[in-house]
Amino acid sequence: QVQLVESGGGLVQAGGSLRLSCAASGSIFSINANGWYRQAPGKQRELVAAISSGGATNYVDSVKGRFTISRDNAKATMYLQMNSLKPDDTAVYYCMADLRLPDGFEYRYWGQGTQVTVSS
Repeated sequence: QVQLVESGGGLVQAGGSLRLSCAASGSIFSINANGWYRQAPGKQRELVAAISSGGATNYVDSVKGRFTISRDNAKATMYLQMNSLKPDDTAVYYCMADLRLPDGFEYRYWGQGTQVTVSS
């Protein structure tokens, strides 16, 4: 059974850093693309950062220069390094991955979510 397991959230003061991890487990042929989303209370889920199968990245304007998305294909693990955190970054963060399985098809998977709270 394929699943994504997140870790690394927590409570941090403004200006601090956190690194989120998202490990894919199960029988996986390849990671085609992945992204990190977040949802704050009362707000819609938004795409924060994404990385393509070729390594191209893009970010929402509010996190450019502060967040870095990366991936270790050998470990089937994705990361979100978050620096200079602000209270507005407080949200539940979800990883998403498009995984190609041994059956040859691509499927989208979501992590369980991890809380990030930034205090002022």
